[in-house]
Amino acid sequence: MEEFCIVYSTFPKRKKARQIAKELINDKLIACANIFKIDALYRWKGELEEAHEYAVFFKTRKSLYGKVEKRIKEYHPYDCPAIIQIPIN
Repeated sequence: MEEFCIVYSTFPKRKKARQIAKELINDKLIACANIFKIDALYRWKGELEEAHEYAVFFKTRKSLYGKVEKRIKEYHPYDCPAIIQIPIN
């Protein structure tokens, strides 16, 4: 039986989140993506930062996770992007 997962990542701009989602859909690496505007709090270079970001849930087959992760890393604007695999049971 095929296993599926959600790949979670955040982006600074809605346009970039949509661009990457569309590319992954067009390349048949994900089935769909959900994009949400969020408030982010985090520590960066010793300072507490606050920002508006866009969280994306990319829905895909578990067997494609490595390709999805690689593609997100290639085009992600952050130096150290969060790319998290969440199994679907």
